[in-house]
Amino acid sequence: MKIGIVVHSQTGNTCKVAQKLREKLSASGNEVEIQRVKMVGGDKPQGKDIKIENPPNVGKYDALIFGAPVHAFSLAPAMKVYMEQMTSLQDKKVACFVTKAMRFNWTGGTRATGQMKRICQDKGAVISGTGIVVWNKHRNEKIDELVEEFRGLFDL
Repeated sequence: MKIGIVVHSQTGNTCKVAQKLREKLSASGNEVEIQRVKMVGGDKPQGKDIKIENPPNVGKYDALIFGAPVHAFSLAPAMKVYMEQMTSLQDKKVACFVTKAMRFNWTGGTRATGQMKRICQDKGAVISGTGIVVWNKHRNEKIDELVEEFRGLFDL
């Protein structure tokens, strides 16, 4: 299966999760590629007029994983803009994850994954799973759990 992992990462944390996903999914026999969502002018949002630099093309993948940080209790603006501009995801298997610094449930992880799911479903995707990685002392355990769960979703 050809899997695209499309991530926006401001600090590198979300990319670390994506790299572990790529390693595990590749070891299972999948062809996996990571593509970054980057804003024109840098990774920090400058106002509401966000433009995406060289938006990743999702059409060439059989399945997709989207990853982004939580920003202000919501999906990072760059990823939201990118996902809203994507073409059809009709019948593609999709999983979504977010990374966040605050451990409390009310700090946006569920909201951000919900936003990702809704955008993907509106574009015809079949949502296979979601995950939240809190960037604290237990993050490696949570990353391992997420990687194992997502590997199971995309087994050949």
